[in-house]
Amino acid sequence: MILKDYRVTVDPDSPQVILLSPAGDPHAYYAERGYVGSGSGDLALPTGDTLWTAQGQGTLTPSTPITLTYDNGKGLTFTRTISVDDKYMFTIDDKVTNAGAEAVTLYPYGLVSRHELPHVQGFYILHEGLIGVVDDGLQEISYANAIEDPAATFKSENGWLGITDKYWATVVIPERGKSFEAKFAGSANGDRTRFQTDYLMGPVTVEAGGTAQVSGNVFAGAKEVNVVDGYAAAFDIPKFDLLIDWGWFYFLTKPMFYALDYFYKLVGNFGVSILIVTVLIKLVLFPLANKSYVSMSRMKKLAPEMQRIKERYGDDRARQQQAMMELYKKEKVNPASGCLPILVQIPIFFSLYKVLFVTIEMRHAPFFGWIQDLSAPDPTSVFNLFGLLPFDPPTFLMIGAWPIIMGITMWIQMKLNPAPPDPIQQKIFAWMPVFFTYLLASFPAGLVIYWAWNNTLSVIQQSVIMARQGVEIPLLENLGIKPKKDADSEAGKAEAEEKRSAKASRRASRAAKQSSDKPSEDATPKEREPDEDRPA
Repeated sequence: MILKDYRVTVDPDSPQVILLSPAGDPHAYYAERGYVGSGSGDLALPTGDTLWTAQGQGTLTPSTPITLTYDNGKGLTFTRTISVDDKYMFTIDDKVTNAGAEAVTLYPYGLVSRHELPHVQGFYILHEGLIGVVDDGLQEISYANAIEDPAATFKSENGWLGITDKYWATVVIPERGKSFEAKFAGSANGDRTRFQTDYLMGPVTVEAGGTAQVSGNVFAGAKEVNVVDGYAAAFDIPKFDLLIDWGWFYFLTKPMFYALDYFYKLVGNFGVSILIVTVLIKLVLFPLANKSYVSMSRMKKLAPEMQRIKERYGDDRARQQQAMMELYKKEKVNPASGCLPILVQIPIFFSLYKVLFVTIEMRHAPFFGWIQDLSAPDPTSVFNLFGLLPFDPPTFLMIGAWPIIMGITMWIQMKLNPAPPDPIQQKIFAWMPVFFTYLLASFPAGLVIYWAWNNTLSVIQQSVIMARQGVEIPLLENLGIKPKKDADSEAGKAEAEEKRSAKASRRASRAAKQSSDKPSEDATPKEREPDEDRPA
């Protein structure tokens, strides 16, 4: 089975994605529906090798189904009607007519079988393997666990089960409201590896001269979000949306996708949609970020006073910390407030990462320039001068242009903040942009673009707040473009200015006192007090 709308790579001439292959193929991967008997007698039930008679011509669609008929020669006639829509949801109606003299009991089944261990992404945040919803609970079993552990069985009346890849899935869906037993199993015997999920429904009795019918669905296609959600509603499939691995942050991840998809439909570019959603996130978090940046600006004002405390107590760290805390309390400054925007960004960052990583809508989605796949890392590298040198660096040296842009924006943002008083912390913060540049180089380009754009907006926002607070923005000094002012001299200047102010205040106080004690010009000699400084 070929998915004609999807290619293996971003190259439009690359091969189309092949999802299913028949039994006996080296990469056998297929779905099957049928019947098993009660164990008594040879019922000549149809199998994978059975030759059916087809009725119907033309393209297979929901309105133009195909009907297959098989007569087993022993009184049973099997009729199967198959239709499929453009997103590969098959609807299968099975009917059995008994022309014999005795009743027959059959057990309908459905299965998805894969006869190889496929290549998996290997990320803990993504499930690939056996999956299903039974008893209203999600079951996820990795390929490794399916081989190592005994087969898992469940009884249920509603649900679905199958095998999922990162972007594709094959699922069998029993008729709703009828009980079945589900099974998840894997085996490895030398080079023969097999994984299978299947269901076995309860007995269906076909009376003599009677007919029995059972329906169901098979989905084999791309896990598009709107398609999967639409099937869940249209076919009443419980929790079918969990076929896409939204993860623990479902309540954030799925709304994040809907926001990105909404703006994508407006602007036609998922990269631009990421930029728009980032602005909206900044607006939602503005009160928290504003409070944080105001607190950080006040801390910057306190820098001279903090320097004096360090000089006053020398190596007595305990007294230093105590004096600092008293200063923070007096000035109503929270030194930890600068961490709040970062802490809030963590679940948002992860939810965007999840959307970029698991949703097929982001697969091969271009931005501008050299970014032709937002779900893949930046393909350029600084170590071959972004493609100017004719060689490909190893994977661990693939540090592209966008990760470097992100690192620069992070470095500029950190230069706006007051440096930590601890020298060790200063060194850690100085190396953080380099560390994150290397770390995010292997992340999806869409995520790196988001982080760079978010940093840029934060720099603008923080600069405006600092200007309103009357705090000097020594960005050029911190970046090394202008000579940096000596913190000690600044503290000395502030202390000298404070002493001059105190001396002037004492001078003014003495002058006022002398003026009040001086006798009036109109007073008589008798009214004047004797001068204490004059000798008697």
